[in-house]
Amino acid sequence: MNFDHFSFDTPIREAIKAAGYLTPTPIQRQAIPIVLEGRDILGMSQTGTGKTAAFLLPILQRLTKSASHKPRVLILEPTRELAEQVHRTVGSLGGNSRLRSVSIYGGVSMGSQLAALKRGVEILTACPGRLLDHIKNGSIDISSIETFVLDEADRMCDMGFLPDIRRIIGYLPDRRQTLFFSATMPGDIRALASSILKNPITVQAGEMAPAETVSHTLYPISEGLKLKLLLAVLENTRTGRILVFTRTKHRACRIATSLKKEGYRVSSLQGNMTQSSRQASMDGFRTGKYDILVATDVAARGIDVMDITHVINYDMPDTTDAYTHRIGRTGRARRTGEALTFILRTDESLVFQIEKAIGKRIERRQLPGLEVPYFQPIDLPLKTQMASSRRRFRLSVASRRRRIRAQA
Repeated sequence: MNFDHFSFDTPIREAIKAAGYLTPTPIQRQAIPIVLEGRDILGMSQTGTGKTAAFLLPILQRLTKSASHKPRVLILEPTRELAEQVHRTVGSLGGNSRLRSVSIYGGVSMGSQLAALKRGVEILTACPGRLLDHIKNGSIDISSIETFVLDEADRMCDMGFLPDIRRIIGYLPDRRQTLFFSATMPGDIRALASSILKNPITVQAGEMAPAETVSHTLYPISEGLKLKLLLAVLENTRTGRILVFTRTKHRACRIATSLKKEGYRVSSLQGNMTQSSRQASMDGFRTGKYDILVATDVAARGIDVMDITHVINYDMPDTTDAYTHRIGRTGRARRTGEALTFILRTDESLVFQIEKAIGKRIERRQLPGLEVPYFQPIDLPLKTQMASSRRRFRLSVASRRRRIRAQA
């Protein structure tokens, strides 16, 4: 099956070819016909599966049938990087049409956004906060929106945007098409979906787990030896483009500075940076100016670089879903990739959850001179390990309860 199956108009077919798309991904095969029909969608797909093109291509096809310089499509994104990424994709896939697009996000002057809005646009790609500012100022009217796309819905809720999303929905017309995409589907996301979707068709591309093309390795270590381990891994591993994840903004800056002193071409990406600095880091990583990008979870959400060979979790993520999102930055579009995770002793229970999610035990490695005394290789079956981990957790909880009763 190729993209000719969808009978797109010639300009869109040419744009697809120019973008290098060969065959539709599973989410594209399922979602494109439904969007073309005007139906609502509840879409679940992990990062890097072609979700953006899955909703943009049919939207562009429908918009080109009738010209209008008023907002007809609203795409909500959780971060500035994602909003800009989708805006660029609109430009590449719809470049041969007369459709106009603008990205709306905070951290920059409203001037250029206002100028674009005055010229007339069909597609708004926006972050919730700045969009509400424009709506309140009267510079954007979304009452004519025909298609509303809520992208990365789970991350939206993680970042506290749910109240803003509900306010924005209140400004939208009741009669519209709604496309709802999320990598995970916790309870609050399902409740939101059920309240805004009308007779939706559910599409899901694969299990919510890291791509099968990614290999996984764990490095048991102590907190004080993490930087030495990172330097050793970089020195002893044949790598290409590398994304390093940290838990905090300050740590991302500190690690990037340390790597730069060692001669690596590195930059950081975190929330305290200005938009121009963030864009410079993203562009530098995308074009090859930097080989390593050190980032926090939220900042890295908009990274769209196909040839990342390694993801290094300097800090363990908080949840299995967060691990999946991070690892989704490599092994994209069926390429191979490696995920290297530095783990502390306290990370053991989450490690077992991740192993359960991917269905196999992850190899543990230690490098000479960086061994930790608590680490002992375990050759038990994964099911036995999980049972042992649950017993340890129950004993730990019971012990804490006994201490609390004793102190009462």
